Amino acid sequence: MASRPTGYGMTAELAEKKASKYDPNLDNEIRDWISRCTGIDVKNSDLSSVGFQETFKDGTILCTLINVINPGSVRKINESKMAFKQMENIDNFLDACERYGVLKKDLFQTVDLFEAQNIPQVINGLQALATKYQRNGGIAFGPKESTQDSREFTEEQLQAGSGAIGMQMGSNRGTDLGGDDFGKERIIKKQGR
Repeated sequence: MASRPTGYGMTAELAEKKASKYDPNLDNEIRDWISRCTGIDVKNSDLSSVGFQETFKDGTILCTLINVINPGSVRKINESKMAFKQMENIDNFLDACERYGVLKKDLFQTVDLFEAQNIPQVINGLQALATKYQRNGGIAFGPKESTQDSREFTEEQLQAGSGAIGMQMGSNRGTDLGGDDFGKERIIKKQGR
């Protein structure tokens, strides 16, 4: 792990804010989920960001996890203790997660885990994977992913609703059009034009 200065001022404040997002209960739950999926006991007594990083730093457990979820996702898991091989494992895991359907914005960067830069984001990324796996019929963990709820309206229903003022706009009692032309004109374009 690279030795980084602890920092002062804003750097220290940001590091403290990042560290405050670590949740040992969520850490324990995600470890339990990984153990249930892989059959590998990853629960140890050190429920801390350092303990989490030590457990998953080499990427082998993560690669095993994604291979259980989506067989053949990572063809070769590097068992080497060399740093770049361990980082390659983490990178292969992240690539496999994206191919599985987890959004890149929900995942983490390799250094977040390897150098313990942002362990809460690593846990959030694993939770996003768990949510996607649950949607595809896998072992449940975390919130259930939402599904599309399409609604069809007739032309009559759309016309009936066009005269109503939505509650998001507030009330129309005691108002007039004074000041209606103040400032820039609001331009609304319809989709597809």
